[in-house]
Amino acid sequence: MNHPLLPLRRLLALGAALALTHLMPAADAPAPAPAVAIPLWPQGTPGSLGDRPQDKPTLTAFLPDPAKRNGASMLVLPGGGYSSLAAHEGAAYAEWLAAHGVTAYVLQYRLGSSGYRNPAMLQDVARGLRMLRAFARRDGLDPARVGIIGSSAGGHLAATLATHFDAGKPDSSDAFERESSRPDVAVLCYAVITMGEFAHAGSRNQLLGPNPSPEALKDMSAELQVTAQTPPCFIWATFEDKTVPVENSLMFASALRKAGVPFSLHIYEKGAHGLGLGRPGHEAPPWADECLYWLRERKFLP
Repeated sequence: MNHPLLPLRRLLALGAALALTHLMPAADAPAPAPAVAIPLWPQGTPGSLGDRPQDKPTLTAFLPDPAKRNGASMLVLPGGGYSSLAAHEGAAYAEWLAAHGVTAYVLQYRLGSSGYRNPAMLQDVARGLRMLRAFARRDGLDPARVGIIGSSAGGHLAATLATHFDAGKPDSSDAFERESSRPDVAVLCYAVITMGEFAHAGSRNQLLGPNPSPEALKDMSAELQVTAQTPPCFIWATFEDKTVPVENSLMFASALRKAGVPFSLHIYEKGAHGLGLGRPGHEAPPWADECLYWLRERKFLP
């Protein structure tokens, strides 16, 4: 499977090509093949509204250099208010993780802007996590080191899975469905958490519709669903975030504390919403280095 981190032989070939640029125009250099999207349900998506690309959730793999591969896997959930998927919180995160030896998969999940509502998104992320665990067994990775990372609305979806997982169905004829959907760790980046006072209204409307029931609001407020079985979490946000108030992260950390679940909480003063790993003119706080340190503390990374 092709991926952005080229193996050694491709790097050597690329170096040779660069050395001969005075002989061969750059336009003639071979371009990397695009990554392959893996359908979550090749036989048909449950609850599908049609045959559009947005009706067919997928995983896209970003594989580390085999010499750096460390056995961990991570499911990446881009944000976008449940109305779009932000590439800088998807492929960019996956490339960063792969550079550190993690086998990463970006999930294209169904969206409210395409006509979907809860539980379609939860179905997609649970299926994706099960598939990563099955892939880990298949590929000689560690099925007990399968995590999840999400930003903004993707962070809400990650927190939702971290509080709504199941052990799988041992008698299922579908090998993926026999796997647990519980992440071993969760990384929540300026995540939407609550559907209450501090909710991000756009995400809530796309997820639950304009008139959600009190029961739906409670069920999708992750801070109200934490138990002692919720996986350890790394949480970061900024005081300046005006889109998703910092109270979301604080409330989730408080719930984890009450349940006795380990977490690492980082609140930075500066930074607008949606920073990701940082972009030109928009420097991100050092959360990525702090996250790697925490993942090593958790023995998720060597």
